[in-house]
Amino acid sequence: MSLFRTVLNNSVIIHPPGFYIIGFQSFPYISVYMIFLAFVYVVTLLFNSLLIYIIACNRCLHTPKCLAVVNLAVTDIILNTSTIPSMIKTFLFKDNFIPFNLCLLQMYVYYAFVSLESFALAVLAYDRLVAICLPLRQNLFNTLWIMSSIIGLTWIYNLVRVAYSTAIMTRLSFCNSVRVFSYFCDYAPVFRLACNDYTLQWSIASTSSMINLMGPFSFILLSYASILVTVFRMKSVSSRMKALATCIEHLILVAVFFIPIFSIFLVGLYVRSIDPDQRVLSLSLASCIPPCINPIVYSLKTKEIKTRVLALVHRMKTSP
Repeated sequence: MSLFRTVLNNSVIIHPPGFYIIGFQSFPYISVYMIFLAFVYVVTLLFNSLLIYIIACNRCLHTPKCLAVVNLAVTDIILNTSTIPSMIKTFLFKDNFIPFNLCLLQMYVYYAFVSLESFALAVLAYDRLVAICLPLRQNLFNTLWIMSSIIGLTWIYNLVRVAYSTAIMTRLSFCNSVRVFSYFCDYAPVFRLACNDYTLQWSIASTSSMINLMGPFSFILLSYASILVTVFRMKSVSSRMKALATCIEHLILVAVFFIPIFSIFLVGLYVRSIDPDQRVLSLSLASCIPPCINPIVYSLKTKEIKTRVLALVHRMKTSP
């Protein structure tokens, strides 16, 4: 195999032409699973695009909350686009080679937008926090301009942070195996293929990933702790139920995103003999399913959006 070599600080850095993705080696229903993921991808594109279109075309939905929903929808589309088409190419059409630079690009897009997914859920928690705990100050703390600024900052922060984490991969040499056991060009499996010392790079990348997962999750927990304190101070039971009802769709999305991730982490921590194919299957489901479910939940649970969706469907049925 021909190798591309560059000299950096008097040391030879060896980059292979690319990697071979070899997940699901003994999974018997891989073709059926890829067809299922193709369906998931179509639903992700269709429902998230519909959600964006409905919010964009209705001025009454141009609110901070709906802007945060659009942010989540855009993130969902890009997140699933970064993995599902390449999985279908790799496992359904048996073309499992990915060039080195394209591998880094896929790695960058996936980890940037999986981080943005957790931050998008935290932004939605902020919207609920202000709406319930500070209802008389919403025009001060939660305007379209403030929400746009918060979302913009989360994008800049995550895109720059993951760019650095991906760039340090170019400082590693890959002189032995180029077989990546995962469902895409995953960070950790690629890191483990390096034949030079990667302790510093691994420490930076893993610490950064953990902070940027736990940070938004901790903010969500603190937000709902504050919301519960405020709700239980309300004298009317109907007011309490009404306030909590506005949080249901968000809580569902938080559960769908974080519970599988934490479950996989805990199983990996305490169950040493987990089957590799089961691990790859669990990780791919935990990554691909939330972007598909998110727009459906918001369309069904958010009254304003649901009304507009039903009106659009009615117009389509009645139009000649």
